[in-house]
Amino acid sequence: MDRIQEMTLFAALAGQTSFTGVARHVGLSTATVTRAVASLESRLGILLVVRTTRNMRLTEAGQRFAEDCRRLLTDLDEAENAAAGVHALPAGTLTVTAPQMFGALHVTPVLTRFLSEYPAVDIRAILMDRVVSMLDEGVDVAVRIGALRDSSLTAIPVGSVRRMVCASPVYLAQHGTPRHPNDLQLHATVSTSAPERPPHWAFRVDGHDHSVNVASRLSLTSFQASINAALQDWGLTQVPHYQIREHLQNGRLVCVLEDFEIAPEPVHVVYSEGRRGSSKVRSFVDFCVSALREDLQFETAG
Repeated sequence: MDRIQEMTLFAALAGQTSFTGVARHVGLSTATVTRAVASLESRLGILLVVRTTRNMRLTEAGQRFAEDCRRLLTDLDEAENAAAGVHALPAGTLTVTAPQMFGALHVTPVLTRFLSEYPAVDIRAILMDRVVSMLDEGVDVAVRIGALRDSSLTAIPVGSVRRMVCASPVYLAQHGTPRHPNDLQLHATVSTSAPERPPHWAFRVDGHDHSVNVASRLSLTSFQASINAALQDWGLTQVPHYQIREHLQNGRLVCVLEDFEIAPEPVHVVYSEGRRGSSKVRSFVDFCVSALREDLQFETAG
């Protein structure tokens, strides 16, 4: 049994509870299925299946491997169809990642519209502020905000987002409005800390980059938590504009120091060029780029 056959067999394990059921599903003997799984585990050096006298189940590593097998087999089918000149419709599981709040507000609507147009596609979305390794996590497409680290990936710009300092009207009425970034030393501030984020607030002063180390008594690990603190009149915070747009419109928050804003941070749709040959990736990249460009065209202007 070659590797493609092994992968096809292992992909069929998902959802089955016994080797007998798998064997019946793929048209092989139970002994052949058992030997194939044992051969895979020996070659990979990991346990893929937990066996009992009554049933079997995939380990966590086995579940990931089964998902990867299905994805690779779908990509192989699409590659063969492309080589033969056959137009392959997007199908299979697509894995997408984006920052948590940006993903919730801007990317999720794109995902649902894409799924409506392509019923043969399933999407697994990883929404988190940590930068997810596309290779390690099996990610097909990522939406990134800010400077890109991996130059080996293909990145398509779709817009930009502003980072703004804001506070509640009540706080500003009680403590005054800062007129210069250095005035922040006299104010209560709420910082958002993360491994990818510097421990200071960035500004543009007289055409030059200017950073202020704010002595925040409250430091949180999510922008949403920092926004909530500002809404509770606790102090000033620096957050992406798209997360506070509604609060600015209804007057619950007010932006300050707008004349000192840094340049908007770029937003890119990122993918590996090798995955571009996949019909589902190619279709989603085109769909996502168009949708986000339309959605973000008003972001820089606020």
